[in-house]
Amino acid sequence: MGCRTREERDRGDRDRGDRHHHRAPREEEALEKWDWKCPETRRLLEDVFFRDEDYIRRGSEECQKFWAFFERLQRFQHLKASRKEEKDPGHPKHGIPALADLPRTYDPRYRINLSILGPDTRGRQGPGRWLPPEKVSEFRRALLHYLDFEQKQAFGRLAKLQRERAALPIAQYGNRILQTLKEHQVVVVAGDTGCGKSTQVPQYLLAAGFSHVACTQPRRIACISLAKRVGFESLSQYGSQVGYQIRFESTRSAATRIVFLTVGLLLRQIQREPGLPQYQVLIVDEVHERHLHNDFLLGVLRRLLPRRPDLKVILMSATINISLFSSYFSHAPVVQVPGRLFPITVVYQPQEAEQTASKSEKLDPRPFLRVLEAIDNKYPPEERGDLLVFLSGMAEISTVLDAAQAYASLTQRWVVLPLHSALSVADQDKVFDVAPAGVRKCILSTNIAETSVTIDGIRFVVDSGKVKEMSYDPQAKLQRLQEFWISQASAEQRKGRAGRTGPGVCYRLYAESDYDALAPYPVPEIRRVALDSLVLQMKSMSVGDPRTFPFIEPPPPASLETAILYLRDQGALDSSEALTPIGSLLAQLPVDVVIGKMLILGSMFSLAEPVLTIAAALSVQSPFTRSAQSSLDCATARRPLESDQGDPFTLFNVFNAWVQVKSERSGNSRKWCRRRGVEEHRLYEMANLRRQFKELLEDHGLLSGAQVAAPADSYSRLQWRRERRALHQLKRQHEEEGGGRRRKVLRLQEDGCSSDEDREGSASQRADSVDIQDVKFKLRHNLDQLQAAASSAQDLTRDQLALLKLVLGRGLYPQLAVPDAFNSGRKDSDQIFHTQAKQGTVLHPTCVFASSPEVLHTQEQEASGREGRSQDGKDQMSCKHQLLAFVSLLETNKPYLVNCIRIPALQSLLLFSRSIDTNGDCSRLVADSWLELQLADSESAVRLLATSLRLRARWESALDRQLAHQARGRQRLEQEEEVESPAVGPQEVAALSRELLQFMAAKVPYSLRRLTGLEAQNLYVGPQTITAAPSLPGLFGNSTLSPHPTKGGYAVSDFLTYNCLTSDTDLYSDCLRSFWTCPHCGLHMPFTPLERIAHENTCPEAPRDGPGSEEAAPAPPQKTSALQRPYHCPVCGEDFLFTPTEVLRHRRQHL
Repeated sequence: MGCRTREERDRGDRDRGDRHHHRAPREEEALEKWDWKCPETRRLLEDVFFRDEDYIRRGSEECQKFWAFFERLQRFQHLKASRKEEKDPGHPKHGIPALADLPRTYDPRYRINLSILGPDTRGRQGPGRWLPPEKVSEFRRALLHYLDFEQKQAFGRLAKLQRERAALPIAQYGNRILQTLKEHQVVVVAGDTGCGKSTQVPQYLLAAGFSHVACTQPRRIACISLAKRVGFESLSQYGSQVGYQIRFESTRSAATRIVFLTVGLLLRQIQREPGLPQYQVLIVDEVHERHLHNDFLLGVLRRLLPRRPDLKVILMSATINISLFSSYFSHAPVVQVPGRLFPITVVYQPQEAEQTASKSEKLDPRPFLRVLEAIDNKYPPEERGDLLVFLSGMAEISTVLDAAQAYASLTQRWVVLPLHSALSVADQDKVFDVAPAGVRKCILSTNIAETSVTIDGIRFVVDSGKVKEMSYDPQAKLQRLQEFWISQASAEQRKGRAGRTGPGVCYRLYAESDYDALAPYPVPEIRRVALDSLVLQMKSMSVGDPRTFPFIEPPPPASLETAILYLRDQGALDSSEALTPIGSLLAQLPVDVVIGKMLILGSMFSLAEPVLTIAAALSVQSPFTRSAQSSLDCATARRPLESDQGDPFTLFNVFNAWVQVKSERSGNSRKWCRRRGVEEHRLYEMANLRRQFKELLEDHGLLSGAQVAAPADSYSRLQWRRERRALHQLKRQHEEEGGGRRRKVLRLQEDGCSSDEDREGSASQRADSVDIQDVKFKLRHNLDQLQAAASSAQDLTRDQLALLKLVLGRGLYPQLAVPDAFNSGRKDSDQIFHTQAKQGTVLHPTCVFASSPEVLHTQEQEASGREGRSQDGKDQMSCKHQLLAFVSLLETNKPYLVNCIRIPALQSLLLFSRSIDTNGDCSRLVADSWLELQLADSESAVRLLATSLRLRARWESALDRQLAHQARGRQRLEQEEEVESPAVGPQEVAALSRELLQFMAAKVPYSLRRLTGLEAQNLYVGPQTITAAPSLPGLFGNSTLSPHPTKGGYAVSDFLTYNCLTSDTDLYSDCLRSFWTCPHCGLHMPFTPLERIAHENTCPEAPRDGPGSEEAAPAPPQKTSALQRPYHCPVCGEDFLFTPTEVLRHRRQHL
């Protein structure tokens, strides 16, 4: 398409008029049969005018808009022609124009000073069709009118936009904000909802000449939406002047002048460049919400500003506690902007005393139904206005939803929709759709609708006065979701949702005296969450002792101490609270400490691919939809993906199966997810996280970078390039068409969550639409590599699976739970587990073990009794006791273990525990002062203990050397020096892996139980007067034994204390000897268990260490007795050393 002058255009019209009288018969026949609605006709015209390089592209939304406009234009012209014929039925008589260049008749198109250029269509012939020049000219004129129409609409929208910007309350304060910022380094801009501060202040700074502006937002979705809005208002919607930068996605470029980014991302930038030289102005938005990282950022900026006097900071807040922020920055000036809310009527409707439900009862929905009935009676259905109900949690939403839907089905005047974070994205988006005429929406929401989500058309608000917030209990080390009364500030935020588009009404289901008694502001997040990640980040940024950091409001000291202790248990901090090598690396990974440890350990044992997937799966919300939990069909379809090893392995299987479906040309991943009750959006997040984790490991030298394999032959390369080009075109088309979901008209009977039939119907309606998530996924990821990783991960060997569980278990330690001794007699939902700090926890309903707890029970046929064992099962001896390692401990109505895996108890505790205490013969072990293990064979106990001591030392040494080598390697790369060879070779890792696997496979009968509080208080013998260490050469390698100052006994290593446990037989247990024959030198005499081990280690006939000796796992020791004699079995022909009882037992096997 192009432009030509009016003179050229009119000359062409006259030429076509001359040719009109000399048409070929074929043209006349084509004109008679011409039909604008014929699909073939439209296809031919689109081939000519709507090519890829044209303004309108074939198949685009703009193309569909044109055809709709064209049909309306045809109807208008037909109507206009019929009216003209009625008015003047005779043929018009054209006079001679005054000027030769003027056409004989006036046409409105002459007011448009442009024309459409395209290829010459004269003689153009399609498959059996001819394009008559007259019809082509008519089509050109229609296209010209459409472009003019679109341009006028665009200018109208632009003028309307400027009027709206000028009408915002903040428009009158723009110059004042700039002037105040010129005079001060920090300015507080306080404005109520709707004043326009988030979108306008960055534009004021841009217009004032600032070229490097950063605006932080607490949520990623706010970064994207604000960047798009500011880009639209500043006429750079398709440019790069305004961009956003969030996790996994960025539109920032060298030309970007305003960037919206999350607070966590800005803190990462400060961690890399403490002075932030790339910015002139920092805008910290929504500071009144008091998020954890926002409070920390304010403290960092307070320290940074004296070093950067040229840096300007703007704090933007609602009109909540403004003086706190102003005084924190040396009484910074405040520019207060009024809001733009319409009048709101507040109606207090306190519940009667008998209606107040007890804690165990469900919420009473009747007060909410009375509000619906009052609205129906007072306001006619023709008056638009929807209802937003604030409830505390999902259980309350479910209760009111059932009652409200029953009321709506009777009145036919309401569409009831839930809104909470556990819903699928498609179900959340329903709240933005439009209700049918005469029907209102009733949206039942958690506090997500207070600030995170803005829904247009809300006229009525019901405030229950309650909210459920996550709090952290440092003593029990659990997250607790509790119901609280909201603050006055939150109540005002909720009320304000009713006055954004017109006068509104807020119904408060509590008394005015209750409102007056509410706390003025909500509790800051820093005072109610775990601080592990924050303390680790503070240590990495070298901001000093977290206890003395100048927070705007300091966190509880107990939370800080718990976080520091937790990081020491995880090995991230040493005894002096300085970062260890693994702690330094964990601080650079933008993940939780547990997830970071998994990634590091997995890369060490060549298990990076499965660990990457599991770590990503544990870092996002559960992909299983809430509605699918009660669906039998979804459970049946999902059962082949469930793993009896634990929830992380189930998520691992789901992701791998989804990738396989994605890689199939005919695979429909949406349908696959729906049938299994899986939210595909979460799987996309997992894929993005997995890629980011992989890049982080590659950047830190823990994983070799994988080269993207190009297609082998030229045809495959050409095909690959075509596919990439098509995907980029689809993405660009989606962005140009608005990039968003269109609002729909809701059905009268909405159930709040999409059924399979609904989704199938909507899927068929969207058959021609672009699945932008799928397009982005294929552009961002190498599907062949993902498929190869998924295929290899599905074929894990038994050894790889055991090693993977070992890696996950060490990453999750000390988050361990022990099954209750009586679980085998309880039903599935009543299984009880105990952690070190919390007793009586249960499995989360989504846990795979909740439906099959039998895999956690110690099988009776595998248990071996012992004399004096009680019959209640508490001292059951077995080789297969198990522990649960869990990702998080969440308390709602019960304390739940979330995302669990099962691991062998004895070996895991010996390898992971921070404290192991023993008695004299090591047959009794206590791990971390709360789990007691009693082994039937003291010799096996000593051997296992010695082996674990050696394996832990080798594992820690290899890990420290690898991390230190990685740190040196990064420094050499930065200095462009040659990189050293690996500090830990693959042979050493393979040998360590084999020994760990052999250690995990050892079968030693033992009992497992949790110590009571009284037993834990009287556990140790205490300091001893004898300070000389026992002479036990070779028992614990080269360890030096020294008396423990508090427990008693002897400290063997930083985690092992020997002979410190109290016992009834302490006075004579060391003197108990039994006859034993040395298998090497034949010495036969009474020994204690420790003397036996000491003799074996010093026996001159014993084989010495040689090449490969470390790789061979110690054989399980055979218990000997003075009654044993040589025995030759005539049946199997083998020679044994048996007691008479053992001979009879052996003979019985051959019967």
